[in-house]
Amino acid sequence: MLRRLLMMGTVLCGIASAVVPACAENLDDLAPYKMIRSLQYVQDTVALGDHSAMEMQRFLLSTIDERFRTADAAIFDDPRNVDAALIYAMSGGNPETLELLIKRDVGGHFDSRITDALRSYLGGRGSQSVNSLAEIFPEYKRARVGPYLALVSANSVIRKDPALALTYFDWARLVAPGTIVEEAALRRSVYVTSEAGWIDKSMVYANRYARRYLRSPYASQFADLFVKLAVDHFEALKEEDILEVLSFMDVPRQREVYLRMARLAAISGKNKLASLAAERAQMLSEDGENVPRVLADLYSGLASVPSGDVSSAMESIIAIPDDKLSEKDRALKAAAKAVAEEVLRAPQALLAETEAVAVPEQPEDASYAGLNEAETAERSMDPQAGAEEIPVATAAEPDKKKKEQTAEAGIDPAFDTFVSSGRSKLDEIDALLKGEGS
Repeated sequence: MLRRLLMMGTVLCGIASAVVPACAENLDDLAPYKMIRSLQYVQDTVALGDHSAMEMQRFLLSTIDERFRTADAAIFDDPRNVDAALIYAMSGGNPETLELLIKRDVGGHFDSRITDALRSYLGGRGSQSVNSLAEIFPEYKRARVGPYLALVSANSVIRKDPALALTYFDWARLVAPGTIVEEAALRRSVYVTSEAGWIDKSMVYANRYARRYLRSPYASQFADLFVKLAVDHFEALKEEDILEVLSFMDVPRQREVYLRMARLAAISGKNKLASLAAERAQMLSEDGENVPRVLADLYSGLASVPSGDVSSAMESIIAIPDDKLSEKDRALKAAAKAVAEEVLRAPQALLAETEAVAVPEQPEDASYAGLNEAETAERSMDPQAGAEEIPVATAAEPDKKKKEQTAEAGIDPAFDTFVSSGRSKLDEIDALLKGEGS
């Protein structure tokens, strides 16, 4: 801890030298590559969990941006400053500053292959830079910009060639351990392997991330990726593997991940996982922590609706107070309640509703008299048979005709009404859950 504080003090002293006139070096004299070293240290500190350094990161990015914009072109005679400009652009710096430096580069200090690829990537046209990056990377992989170039190259091919993207991420981790570069590479490797269905690799990357970077400000993104991995591939995963990754988290983080998992699993119809995750979230909820318990009860109830004990699930769902739920969770509760009500609704009640509508008796069709059962069936399927006998339909006849068709098909009218009512309810539920699966 003392060593870390001393290192931070060194960084602060370097920054002070850049901004305080009384110091030996002022902003105009400080080499950009020295400022980039301070930025890298601060960013790595943030990735390792020191969130207080995020304000320092913003300050450094702004300061370095001003330094590059006002710098004399001669400073790029030093290749370390050229690399610093490229690293700055790939570390969250202002893309317009890179454009400015390229326009001013009359001495040819910047490799146009790299700058063209970066301009495409930073401009949202990463797919256009795939080929050029593939050609450039072997040449620069061991240079100062190598780890950052590996991340950019991986992000450019992540959808078209996930296996190649993974090799780039692995190289970035190898040459920049313990840095924000490794944090990003590990996190994105979990995404690549999960989407590709490489479950064993996914768990290896997830385990490494959980061991090293759970205090990163980007750990929430990792949690979302891990939850999706667990839900999408639950059948292929071992429960102990999931528990191992979560074991590196403190209790509040574990509970949060279990709640996210239970929610997504319930929405996705993975009821076994939803019940398991909700149960563990309940176990991790301490006395006085009402909201986690309420959410766990909701997700557990959602998972129980398709089970045999729908009545108990219905009661537990109804008992959950709305004021403890978010708007989306209230929509989930309403959807689960609607489903449970439809499951519990007795068909006899629907039959009574159907019989309450009087249907006038119709005279027997004489044209069918004397036909045996097989002939009657054949006649009913012939579109031309008895065409001259079909009257013009009136406004009051559609429901009657539907009932007659249903009866001829051997379908219970009450059941048909129940199915129609169920479809209507499902449409309402779909509207409630619109966008929930994302």
